[in-house]
Amino acid sequence: MSRGVVLLVISVAVVLGLGFWAQEHYLLTAVSVPPTAPAAQTASLDSSVVASVQARIQKSGADVGVAFQTLDRHTAWSFHPEDRFHAASTMKIPVMIELYHQVRQGKLKLDDTLPIKNEFYSLVDGSTFTLDPKDDSETDLYKVVGQTRTLSQLCDLMITVSSNLATNLLTQKLGVESIRATVHALHADRMNVLRGVEDNKAFEKGLNNTTSAQGRASLLAAIAKGQAVDADASRQMLEILERQKFNEGIPAGVPAGVQVAHKTGELTKLHHDAAIVYAKRPFVLVILVRGMPDIKDSSALMADITRQLYQATQ
Repeated sequence: MSRGVVLLVISVAVVLGLGFWAQEHYLLTAVSVPPTAPAAQTASLDSSVVASVQARIQKSGADVGVAFQTLDRHTAWSFHPEDRFHAASTMKIPVMIELYHQVRQGKLKLDDTLPIKNEFYSLVDGSTFTLDPKDDSETDLYKVVGQTRTLSQLCDLMITVSSNLATNLLTQKLGVESIRATVHALHADRMNVLRGVEDNKAFEKGLNNTTSAQGRASLLAAIAKGQAVDADASRQMLEILERQKFNEGIPAGVPAGVQVAHKTGELTKLHHDAAIVYAKRPFVLVILVRGMPDIKDSSALMADITRQLYQATQ
């Protein structure tokens, strides 16, 4: 073979090799850079329902995050599911999960007791602060400072009537780092627990517990499927969530008699509800609302969204 022919063969091989490398490099780059998720995503949900729900949200003028999925995973829809919101009292769900996790580990027992005190330490500088009963939805616990209550009793108060005092007592006992690790283990990293509640110094510096609709939905789905700690712990947590006393949001959007296990959260211009709805086709639904000053309006918005999603999937 002549020198010219050899050089031609080598040149062709190099060009082809570079072409294959470039194609492979392009494919690897394409799969390693995920596409930006749109604000709203659908999977098997009728487009007319999506349009109607989005119109209702737009009419409200609020910032809204929604994560919806039937437990059979056949139908799902979300709207700004990864947007971060102040978690408000929905942060009490991971506190409950961590309590049952430490019970499962043998570190604690549900009938262990804690002394009731109203003194906590700021995340900012370790200074002490107290909770104001006027800012709490449950006040009887303040009347028994100096006495003791079981961990089970405190957990029930924390979830069913959203006691802030019970929440801080449990958070202090369990440890924020442990709560955060459990959230991470359940793949709900968009839920970030930094502290207990009513730490005003931390609030002023923006050091707040945060969540996304999808992060909160991941925790509820784990409970609903018996995967949060274990099946028995999940069952007990569901029973507590079913006793939630504030039912103006998601529960108001389903027919009477449909069981809802959920946790609400409220702050100024913030109103959240995170639920497992035991309809004919059970589903998880999380609705986070920011920017509506009147809780009656945000409750009506939640009920309207729930009603449409319920009707579309049952």
